[in-house]
Amino acid sequence: MPSLIFALVVGSQPLQEPESYSVMRPLVERYSADLNAIGRIHPIRESDLHYDNFKDFYLNWQDRIKSIPPGSLELQDQVDFNLLNTELDYRLAKLEWDVKRQEEASVLLPFSQQIIRLEEDRRRVETIEPKAAAEALNALSKSIDKAKINLQDLVKQDGADSIAAEPVGRRAVRSLRGLKRTLSDWYGHYDGYHPMFSWWCARPYEDAVKNLDSYTSWVDKTFTGEDSSAPEAIVGDPIGREGLQMDLDHEMIPWSPDELIEMGWEQFKWCENEMLKASRELGYGDDWKAALEHVKMQHVEPGKQTEVIRDLAHEAIAFLEENDLVTIDPLCKELWRIEMMSPQRQLITPFFTGGEVISVSYPVDSMTHDQKLMTMRGNNIHFSKATVHHELIPGHHLQGYMTSRYATHRRAFSTPFWGEGWALYWEFVLYDKGFAATPEDRIGFMWWRMHRAARIIFSLSFHLDKMTAPEAVEFLVERVGHEQSTAEGEVRRSFGGMYSPLYQAAYMVGGLQIWELRKEFVDSGKMTEKQFHDTILKNGRIPIEMVRMILEG
Repeated sequence: MPSLIFALVVGSQPLQEPESYSVMRPLVERYSADLNAIGRIHPIRESDLHYDNFKDFYLNWQDRIKSIPPGSLELQDQVDFNLLNTELDYRLAKLEWDVKRQEEASVLLPFSQQIIRLEEDRRRVETIEPKAAAEALNALSKSIDKAKINLQDLVKQDGADSIAAEPVGRRAVRSLRGLKRTLSDWYGHYDGYHPMFSWWCARPYEDAVKNLDSYTSWVDKTFTGEDSSAPEAIVGDPIGREGLQMDLDHEMIPWSPDELIEMGWEQFKWCENEMLKASRELGYGDDWKAALEHVKMQHVEPGKQTEVIRDLAHEAIAFLEENDLVTIDPLCKELWRIEMMSPQRQLITPFFTGGEVISVSYPVDSMTHDQKLMTMRGNNIHFSKATVHHELIPGHHLQGYMTSRYATHRRAFSTPFWGEGWALYWEFVLYDKGFAATPEDRIGFMWWRMHRAARIIFSLSFHLDKMTAPEAVEFLVERVGHEQSTAEGEVRRSFGGMYSPLYQAAYMVGGLQIWELRKEFVDSGKMTEKQFHDTILKNGRIPIEMVRMILEG
């Protein structure tokens, strides 16, 4: 039997870039490399050096590309010029915005520069004087105590809200935990390696860490009202209308946050109507939540979920190839694999995730009885059918495979409106083509599509201070039909800082953008489906507006 590599060489088309990148690609690659280097040199976001060096970096790059006349560039270079120019404008604005938000929290971090100076001296390889280092640690402990005493007095006089609002308190707690890691890195660099360092600094360091931990817990309780370090905590930091609009402009999204929420409700209502149709087919009439319960009970026993994922993956790939919808290299089909998700991660990610590795979320023996049942119900066969292709092929795995081989320099401009939008777009396509053949399958597809519409509503409403995290959980349970545990995991994932504020809205919005492009270029007969899909994949992770620019030529 011929080897896989032989099949790749003989049976596949040679990898070719869609067009040459004669001017901008080397500049983008240099920008990305330099940006990553600056980030490694100055990683402490609260540091003045971080701000000054990044600002100079962005301004210098703006000057560098001003000399390029964009009208003289070929199409691909025009795209890269627009992307880099937009990126620099955004990063400068975001830098100033970040500084403003840090200043709001600075009242709770009066000693932060003492820690930052220690680490920056270490990074410059300044000669360490152990006795002086011990004195610096001792001074830090006293500064922390003084800060707590001063703030306690102010809280007694005027109340916590007069000093820092709850989101600012959360911001300060995150910075305090980061400062503790910075202090630990500094101490670990010398401890045991410098002959006198440990003798002088062990006890002062222990005292400083103890005081810092105590102060962090006090700030957390006083200004946020809870222990945000607890695994079950759901915390977030709304960025407000200004922050959302800045991010939307960067993503080249032409709608306001309020218009996007309205769009989310339109999609949500459409999904409810589709749910009603499937519910009636199953004999549940207009009680689609009863039909949903019927679907949720169709899950496999523990130990069998990996087989479900495997079979659904093969089914989706076969459907794509039978309908000639997109190019799939043999290696791409062989490359993916399955692993099990840890119980800890399932608190944040209650559903399986994908890419080259499908990470399966399913009960483990350490879970409570209720947790086991909720996890199985939330990962039933029909919900899984609606998302295996999203995570694998033609979704995230195929995306990753192609973008690591084509237009690789455009990773610098990666956007969830392309990444998640593409994967969700395929849920539209396959539903439209009858891939969801049974009423149960259609409910599975519609539940997920309703979920994506709900993400627009609750995530943007949260950042506009129109919905709290507990209200978002309730919304997902009551209106979408989530299990309590999956709703909590979804909201915890959305607001915990793992993803950008627009990330959850990007699924549905990006999918709708690509769907509209499909109408323009495929339904009109200008391109075949395969040409359309391959063109998008070969041009990299870019805003959908730039995809349009390429398709229009």
